[in-house]
Amino acid sequence: MTLGGVYSHEGIDRMSAVHFTRMTPWVWRLIVVNAVVLLLLMTLLPALAPRLVFRPGHVWGAPWTFLTYMFVHAGPVHLALNMLLLFFLGPPVEHRLSSRVFIRFYLFCGLGGALLSLGLASLTVVAPFAGASGAVLGIAVAFALFWPDAELMVFPIPVPIKAKTLIIGLVVLDLVLATIGRADGIAHWAHLGGALFGYAFFRAQTLFQQRPTPTPTPPERVLVAKPDEFAAEAHGPPPAPRPRKRAQDPVTAELDRVLDKISAEGMNSLTVEERRFLSDIAQRKKDEPLA
Repeated sequence: MTLGGVYSHEGIDRMSAVHFTRMTPWVWRLIVVNAVVLLLLMTLLPALAPRLVFRPGHVWGAPWTFLTYMFVHAGPVHLALNMLLLFFLGPPVEHRLSSRVFIRFYLFCGLGGALLSLGLASLTVVAPFAGASGAVLGIAVAFALFWPDAELMVFPIPVPIKAKTLIIGLVVLDLVLATIGRADGIAHWAHLGGALFGYAFFRAQTLFQQRPTPTPTPPERVLVAKPDEFAAEAHGPPPAPRPRKRAQDPVTAELDRVLDKISAEGMNSLTVEERRFLSDIAQRKKDEPLA
């Protein structure tokens, strides 16, 4: 199965085609690092490869393999499949998350693949494994959450498939093959761990956003006036009521809050949901017809 392209159309949560095709810093670095590591292990350092693979039964004797296994591949075909998926789906996700969050998210998903496999090793047989599949599948989950209706062309399937349908299908397939214990040489539990941690990352962001914010109590005001001022107020007409501020709609109020946060704490302080909100507002303004 090969990912052949990404498309969007009217009625879908749209993105500029530039965001799909423009290479981003960490996607490029990850592709290069994985390719260089494979080249070195196949030529100059073949004896080092077994020490970098994740082995659930021996991981505490080699804890570095929680990280290193993500950069080791069984061969050019294994590398090409993972990097091709990262090449197509990674740039828009990195553009949306920011590069700093993207690389942390990538490693977080890769770590999730190792942790789930380690946790299940006492219940089922988990063979040693390596590869970026868990981390890359986490990126694919992020893509499907951001743009669920974006259409993907997958070779050899002749029709486009929506992102959410494709990713759900891959996860279900991994779950079925992992459950039946088919010995196909693929680390299905690592794939599922990467997808699960990727989903949990965004779910945690959503739950955090939904926490009610306590309304601050306004400070008590003390008015001080001269005695003659009190007398004037007692005999004069009552003061005119202050005009009430027109209530803002929820979207405008949320936009003001996010802009105030950027002004006070900077762009890097925004959560994933707040970045998504700003991107949607910008896209909506872009799509509005000119007066």
